[in-house]
Amino acid sequence: MPAAITLEDIQQPIAEELEHFERHFRKAVKSRILLLDKIMHYMIRRKGKQMRPMFVLLSAQLTGGISPATYRGAALIELLHTATLIHDDVVDDADERRGFFSINALWKNKIAVLIGDFLLSRGLLMSLEHDDFQLLKITSRAVKLMSEGELLQMEKARRLNIDEVVYFDIIRQKTASLIAACCESGAASAGASPETVEQLRRFGELVGMAFQIKDDLFDYGGSRSGKPVGIDLKEKKMTLPLIHTLNKSSWLERRRLIHIVRHQSNKPKQVKYLVDFVKAAGGISYSEQTMHRFADEALAILDTLPSGPANTSLRQLVNYTIERDK
Repeated sequence: MPAAITLEDIQQPIAEELEHFERHFRKAVKSRILLLDKIMHYMIRRKGKQMRPMFVLLSAQLTGGISPATYRGAALIELLHTATLIHDDVVDDADERRGFFSINALWKNKIAVLIGDFLLSRGLLMSLEHDDFQLLKITSRAVKLMSEGELLQMEKARRLNIDEVVYFDIIRQKTASLIAACCESGAASAGASPETVEQLRRFGELVGMAFQIKDDLFDYGGSRSGKPVGIDLKEKKMTLPLIHTLNKSSWLERRRLIHIVRHQSNKPKQVKYLVDFVKAAGGISYSEQTMHRFADEALAILDTLPSGPANTSLRQLVNYTIERDK
């Protein structure tokens, strides 16, 4: 049986470029303010899988070649996205992110908010200094969509009345828009035609849809991420496995399931009942099929683009997205 593809394998065509990006990003967040520099150093040390820069760099390499604008585009997305994550941790009063203490847990809310503001302003200034107006437009649109998606999800969580159409709209905005912006920025920075830039944007959006469904499936077990089973249910997030199950259920079953989500999502026994019910009703298998459909649509777009190492790595990245266990 062949060994599973790792992120290191996928990164091979852009390994040197990723190192160059990391140097570029460290330079972008450097400050003469000692406290700020210390926090930036902590933030860089706990970086994740580098998925966003990978999408930017591979998309650029696929469609014309990596340029200085590509590194700035990747840095801009990282700066604005990191700012939103820090602000999210403040709003959620979260003490951890990716297994590390959050900025607000270590330095309190006021400093965390200011750090987010700094990152946001740094990204904006970097774009304006180099006249990267197209990249700024792409990224700003993504941040707007992410905010709207989160607010839509919060609004619907209060009523628990999300159907599939609304669910897909939420994840397209809150998750898929960012991966779409990565791929769109990469192609735009490489000087690709408007048609190719749109192809890459759509590719990223489809991958993002598959990515979020995979994340939602972790709420029903099978994750090494440390995410407890039922955490989405506890936050009253209606995800695809549950939505599909509710649509198939009788009025009485539907009423009981919604009652658990609304009033008993902090009771392990009730959460286990709901999770088992969703699995038995086919909610997991339906969601997996839907996830694979989005992934297959993304791969079909790559069929129309130039072959080569970047294309291969993007294919592997799509498969990694839906096969990961954390």
